[in-house]
Amino acid sequence: MSEAAKEKAVAFRGGGFAPRPRRWVGFAVFLGLILVAEWGTRAGWISALTLPKPSDVLATFRELYQSGLLFKHLGPSLSRLVVGAAIGASIGISVGILIGLSSYIRSGLVPLVAALFPIPKIALLPLFVIWFGIGEGSKYALIAFGTFTPTVVATYGAVDNVDRTLIRMGQSFGLTWFSIVRKIVLPGAMPGILSGLRISLAIAIILLVAAEMLGAEYGIGAYILQAGSLYDLERLFAGVVILSLLGVLVSALIGVIERRLLDWRT
Repeated sequence: MSEAAKEKAVAFRGGGFAPRPRRWVGFAVFLGLILVAEWGTRAGWISALTLPKPSDVLATFRELYQSGLLFKHLGPSLSRLVVGAAIGASIGISVGILIGLSSYIRSGLVPLVAALFPIPKIALLPLFVIWFGIGEGSKYALIAFGTFTPTVVATYGAVDNVDRTLIRMGQSFGLTWFSIVRKIVLPGAMPGILSGLRISLAIAIILLVAAEMLGAEYGIGAYILQAGSLYDLERLFAGVVILSLLGVLVSALIGVIERRLLDWRT
């Protein structure tokens, strides 16, 4: 073999599976769909009674912003979402960790969580109204409860999936129970917990809309309900766009937290 062949560099193959962000691809997909919808509605092969022109939706969104109604509806929705999701997620993570760490708590709470998890949370809205009234309390409670159950399931599943070899290694080095939980269990379970939060917060947005459609003067759900009752498709789709952007914002926030807390994986 020649010296040139021996000295030829070999590409590194041990980088692991590390997807690279390609944000422009997602933007291009959204832009393509919007252009197709605009062209289809202008050409007439998409009925205006089925789908409004994206340009008309954008004009409605601009009017909503200039009139100040955007913030009147968005402010209460964000407040309800943040408070309800924070309560449900914090309690859910705490209970999920306790279930994952304690056999007694697991035996007592897993059957209860399994019984509560499949219940459609929207169906419980009338019950929460009876318990907490038609004001903000019932909305917070519905969002918190809807966030709580999937967070619990994701959290104790993530704790269960922590490599037991690492835990035994920590025990062999004489680490205390608290140190093992803080330095091994929680970092190892964090990817699963954050993945569960993505689903839980998406559910929270869905329940936010449902809660605001009952007895709320302001909120994105109330705005969509008003637009639907008037069959105002431009306003209706403007509300849907706001919810979509809210979901993208929440997903981006979880992504930032993942990069901060899980940089040890790279």
